[in-house]
Amino acid sequence: MMMNDQDLLVIAGVKLQSRMLLGTGRFPSPHVLQQALTASGAEVVTFAVRRVNLEEVEDDSVLQHLSGRHYTFLPNTSGANNAEEAVRIAKLARAAGLGSWIKVEISANPRTLLPDPIETLRATEQLVKEGFDVLPYTSDDPILCKRLEEAGAVAVMPGGSPIGSGLGIMNPYNLGLIIEEANVPIIVDAGIGSAADAAQAMELGASAVLLNSPVAKAKDPVAMALAMKLAIEAGRLSYLAGRIPKKRYASASSALDDSLFAPAKGAL
Repeated sequence: MMMNDQDLLVIAGVKLQSRMLLGTGRFPSPHVLQQALTASGAEVVTFAVRRVNLEEVEDDSVLQHLSGRHYTFLPNTSGANNAEEAVRIAKLARAAGLGSWIKVEISANPRTLLPDPIETLRATEQLVKEGFDVLPYTSDDPILCKRLEEAGAVAVMPGGSPIGSGLGIMNPYNLGLIIEEANVPIIVDAGIGSAADAAQAMELGASAVLLNSPVAKAKDPVAMALAMKLAIEAGRLSYLAGRIPKKRYASASSALDDSLFAPAKGAL
């Protein structure tokens, strides 16, 4: 199966050609952010609602740099400590005209910033009832990810490792289980450090990858944005192509008595 225009990522009915979601924080300047967005080809951008001036969204220092381009906004609830705070932040964002997509992000421990599983599930359940398209950021727990899907999440976003750590995918086995059991897009979010990590996530079968720090904090953010774009595309194509099985021992690509090509049908 080859990649084509029909191999689209669909979230909440929105069709996307890019499988890279990009955060807007930590870039050295607005100009570099704009260049990185262009290089990445990303169609979905995420930002913390707490960083946005909700009273004057059109003049906001973050969103004004995205004007003139067609993006799907994915505001997040970063800074929320519980479900109630996350729900309140989401409602403020929607009331300000930022749409119905919301990334639930609830961290209880400031040192690890790992998501709070109980509060994340509670917030997801409530926000779904309120009519939001919820994309919860969560740990790589297969059972929890399934519960979030069952609660109505339009996509589930397990972390590869702690946010901003750059440690890559610490537990590919769990991610594989999550992807295998899912009926909604699985977007690997947090911990990606290099293009190799992004390609690995896609080769595992992830639907997309969300990035911020590995691009924004790279020595050359624009070049890294392009590298991530290409890695995600390559990883997706590799997944669709189907890798060879792993074997314990060597296997020659051609035996001594093999011809270069198999004989045609009917040949003597």
